[in-house]
Amino acid sequence: MQSDRTDWITVPLTGDLLRGALDLERTERGLLPHRLPARARAQCADGQLALAESQPSGVRLALRTRATALELDVLATKRVYAGAPPRPDGVYDLLVDGHLAGRAGVRTGTTLTIDLATGAMRREAGPAATVRFDGLPDTPKDVEIWLPHDETTELLALRADAPVAPLPDRGRKVWLHHGSSISHGSDAGSPTATWPARAAALAGVELINLGLAGSALLDPFVARTLRDTPAELISVKIGINLVNTDLMRLRAFTPAVHGFLDTVRDGHPDTPLLVVSPLLCPLHEDTPGPSVPDPESLGTGRLRFRALGDPAERAAGKLTLNVIRDELARIVEQRAPQDPYLHHLDGRALYGPADHAELPLPDGLHPDAAAHERIGERFARLAFGPRGPFRDAGAPCARTSGSRGR
Repeated sequence: MQSDRTDWITVPLTGDLLRGALDLERTERGLLPHRLPARARAQCADGQLALAESQPSGVRLALRTRATALELDVLATKRVYAGAPPRPDGVYDLLVDGHLAGRAGVRTGTTLTIDLATGAMRREAGPAATVRFDGLPDTPKDVEIWLPHDETTELLALRADAPVAPLPDRGRKVWLHHGSSISHGSDAGSPTATWPARAAALAGVELINLGLAGSALLDPFVARTLRDTPAELISVKIGINLVNTDLMRLRAFTPAVHGFLDTVRDGHPDTPLLVVSPLLCPLHEDTPGPSVPDPESLGTGRLRFRALGDPAERAAGKLTLNVIRDELARIVEQRAPQDPYLHHLDGRALYGPADHAELPLPDGLHPDAAAHERIGERFARLAFGPRGPFRDAGAPCARTSGSRGR
């Protein structure tokens, strides 16, 4: 893996070099970033959640150095969905002083084969690989290496041709966001192009992304994670996973939302907290879940999903996106007199009917790369803009070194 250069400095992989992870697992070979702490992971044995939280969306190495070349040895986990089109390799984005300066990827790694029909997973060991960036300016600079948002990545070694130090705290406010696969970054082009990463860059805030594909399910251990994570701004995007997993009925949904928000408030009583309802998704606007892969699409080279529910089942309390939007708006309105820092945003303001006409969801559930960019820019304007609930995000913030997410 390593080149034959003799001037490399081996940089110890320590937590102070990483941002966006809430836990670091020391493995036999290196470090595995996690976006949920060990206590939370221990409370749920779901394989989908384990896969999602180990994919380092928003996790980045943050360095100050004058190095002109960097090498990162990694062991990636490549997903293969049986019968579905091949997935692209994960992307590593290099930022220099906040500007995109390079992209790379690795072709090899552990292979995880997933049966879409049953959820069964089969793992096959594979080799590690090296990501290299060179040709960087020979001047002191801030460098960030954003790890692939959708590819579990074990960090094995870091090398540079000049000394490396952790990037100092720049006084930016921390934005803690929780949501589904769309927040996780599904179908975004790269880790800095997911809509939360795009919004954070425009707003000048530090992102901790708890977007968990298939797993935004009002789990109490996620609420406690939000409660216990230092942040100046918090948003929760609720809805689509509750519908497409057909997890609960309206009777359970309402108190679950209240309980989730109560738990977050236990740790952040005065923090601006934004509740975001689902983006437009015609598949589930008025049709309950579950949603499943459309078998007729598997042979076409483009995976699509379909809804199995019946709109008539809404009368029995089954959830649809319109039901959830109405209830979230009502819940926030009910709580607002006692919680002046609680806010609501209709997700259709981020991606609505006109957007769907121009940029339809390729698989019926997830926005494409262009839509991610649009959603991120709109969120930055609506949440961080002059009238938004996060409008003071640009003000400098003093904090202790432990408050950024590792």
